[in-house]
Parts: sequence; C-alpha cells; structure tokens
Amino acid sequence: MSDAVEPGLVAGDDGRRRCWWCGDDPAYVDYHDREWGRPVHDDTRLFEKLVLEGFQSGLAWITILRKREAFRSAFAGFDIATVARFTEADVARLLGDAGIVRHRGKIEAAVANARAAETLIAEEGSLDAFVWRYVPDPAERPRRLTRDVFSELALTPSSTALAKDLKRRGFRFVGPTTAYAFMQSMGVVNDHVEGCHARGWSGPDGAPPAA
Repeated sequence: MSDAVEPGLVAGDDGRRRCWWCGDDPAYVDYHDREWGRPVHDDTRLFEKLVLEGFQSGLAWITILRKREAFRSAFAGFDIATVARFTEADVARLLGDAGIVRHRGKIEAAVANARAAETLIAEEGSLDAFVWRYVPDPAERPRRLTRDVFSELALTPSSTALAKDLKRRGFRFVGPTTAYAFMQSMGVVNDHVEGCHARGWSGPDGAPPAA
C-alpha cells in the first residue's frame, strides 16, 4: 500500500483511497470498507457493537477486531436475552477464555448491559429506536471532515448526552468517548474523511455503493 496524495488517506492496491487508520491490515480494511459507519438497525448487532466498544476501552480496536469471533462465541452471538441471564459461573468461564479480553469489570459490564438493554427495549420498543435519537444536529458536525478534525471528535455533545442517558439506565463502560466510537461504528455519524471511497455511503443518509 502506498500513501495517497491527500493528507489523512491511504491508497490501497485496488486503487481505492481510504481513511488512514485502517492501514493495510486486511481485517481492518474489510471492516472499514464494509461495516464502519454503515447504518445499523438490528438490536443484536447494536448490542454487540456497544459491548465491544466497551471492551476496546484502553486497547487498540484491531485487538478487539481480531478477537471478534471468539467474543461472539463466548457471548452467545450477543443475544441480549441470553447474555442477560449469564450467572457468576458464566463470568468465571469468560475469565478463563483466552480468546477474549479477560477483564472482570468489562465482562460484568457486558452482562449488566444486556439486562439494562432488556429493560430499555421493554420501555422504548427497541435499542434501535433509542440510539437513533442521538443523530447530532448538523450544526454540531464539522463542515469538512479531515484527519485533523477527526482527531478532535473523541467526544461531542451528542455522545455526552447518549452516555449520560445510557448510564442513567444502568449501562456500564459507556463514557462519552466510548459512546462516540459506538456512534461512529453504527453509522449515527459519518466520520470517513473527505476523499475516502466509503464516505459517500456511510452515515444516517448514506446508501451502499453500487455493486
């Protein structure tokens, strides 16, 4: 892979220009191209993303990405009802699972978050209906997203509000920075930098690229 002319982009062997952060790792490139920033409305996938963003706290995202299938196996495919019924024995099992991040606080938070998600869904109808209320006002968004601007978006008023509401509802490991990473990953915001081939189809108003 060679550097693109534009700052904040890299050019792949396929000629496509991408956000610099995905580098040339095939797993990272695939995640960038097919998933990151693309709107998600399925509750199971939203719960997975929220839990994994919590596990990522303090770590590189590629670490979580490489362990993703192990996480899915360990957490019953992130089925909310199943995880909500995990017991202390399940926590002990997960602490012994070398395929995932073995952090007691994060594991216990995932179980607590499943229980909080069940309550939220009973009250709001779906996790989807709740999180998509936090699409930011256009005035909150930069007029042009470059790498420099991207680095300043660790948290925003919308992510701070989402984190506060999630915490109020019993969710854990959901600070404003984690909430913003969640918003990026599930498409509430479009943070592909200008010139990235995926920018045109990501975000709340985006559509998948033509086949």
